[in-house]
Amino acid sequence: MPPTERAATKPDASAPFDHSIEEWWDPKGPLAALHSMTPIRLDTILAQSAAHFGIDLRREEPLAGLRVLDIGCGGGLAAEPFCRLGASVMGLDPQESAVRAARQHARMAGLEIEYRAATVGSLAEEGRQFDLVLALEVVEHLESVPDFLEAAAAVLAQGGLIVFSTLNRTRRSLALAIVGAEWIFRWVPRGSHDWRKFIQPGELSDMLASAGLRAVYETGFIYRPLTGQWRTDERDLSVNYAMLAVPAPGSDASDP
Repeated sequence: MPPTERAATKPDASAPFDHSIEEWWDPKGPLAALHSMTPIRLDTILAQSAAHFGIDLRREEPLAGLRVLDIGCGGGLAAEPFCRLGASVMGLDPQESAVRAARQHARMAGLEIEYRAATVGSLAEEGRQFDLVLALEVVEHLESVPDFLEAAAAVLAQGGLIVFSTLNRTRRSLALAIVGAEWIFRWVPRGSHDWRKFIQPGELSDMLASAGLRAVYETGFIYRPLTGQWRTDERDLSVNYAMLAVPAPGSDASDP
């Protein structure tokens, strides 16, 4: 399974995702698996965002006016496409090296993206608000998922949408994401994941509810090793999956 845009409660200088700008943006380099997964994730997010916000994706810069927060942004692989579509984007990552790489690549691409080496809790304390919040391959690396979700919910604006992409805790994910990806095929560095921290969809949905969020959509991401391509399947969440949520009725961020 692909490497992740690392997000932890504390910055970790020894994290397996401490990469240079060349490594972050080389589609055939050490993060090739992440590059292969990025299009299917972005297509899913854009389709669901268009439906949620009433956006016509055929327009030039269809996301203009939308405030996007990419938590655990890594080198900016998700942040940059949203900026190119017109959104106002902030990328957040506790790892200084990732933020440096993201800033440098954005400058080279002529994109205005605000990057910050910090945690989402610091933004919550500042009272920042975003329409679309992304947490892609984040929650499976955290020490306290409930605390993270509470902070993420706090920065979600009224009528907003939050997107999680993570790994299910199943025998299949143990075989594919740990044994296969890390030990046999070496698609990601060994030690990238701790299977015990993988979160089952029902667990994530319950934790979202406790944080004042309501899950509204979920789908699986299925990898085809022979082609190196990904597809979505709403019936198969056994390994990689996405879950989207909105403020629950009566929560601070829900619609008035």
